[in-house]
Amino acid sequence: MVKILFLCHGNICRSPMGEFVLKDMVKKAGMADRFEIASAAVSREEIGNPVYPPARRELARHGISCTGHTARQITRRDLDYYDGIYYMDASNARYLRRLFGDDAAKCKPLLSRDVADPWYTGDFSQTWEDVCEGCRKIMEEYGC
Repeated sequence: MVKILFLCHGNICRSPMGEFVLKDMVKKAGMADRFEIASAAVSREEIGNPVYPPARRELARHGISCTGHTARQITRRDLDYYDGIYYMDASNARYLRRLFGDDAAKCKPLLSRDVADPWYTGDFSQTWEDVCEGCRKIMEEYGC
């Protein structure tokens, strides 16, 4: 079983989009049983909150539900548990280094550039495109 964790600042926009997009992709590829996919935040700001409504609408526009998701913060246990941990931008990387020091090196960016943060841009369709690009790369990385 391949265990994947997506990270963003609050776990209400980009990382849950990554989680549910990849879950949808592996399901459509007939490989859902080979993956465990989740998401978390680097900050504590949104803990317990659901997916941000515009992010939820963008997922729904593509036929993907994120029902039941609530934001949580990454833990040290996650570093050991997940095979691939993907963060969304350079700010997330700085948070990870503050939280975990050198152990944060296990985490890597989803893309070679920052994933557009729709909290600030308001452009959830661009974030959708970025997340899909990253999820396709993960599927290739793990032989899907």
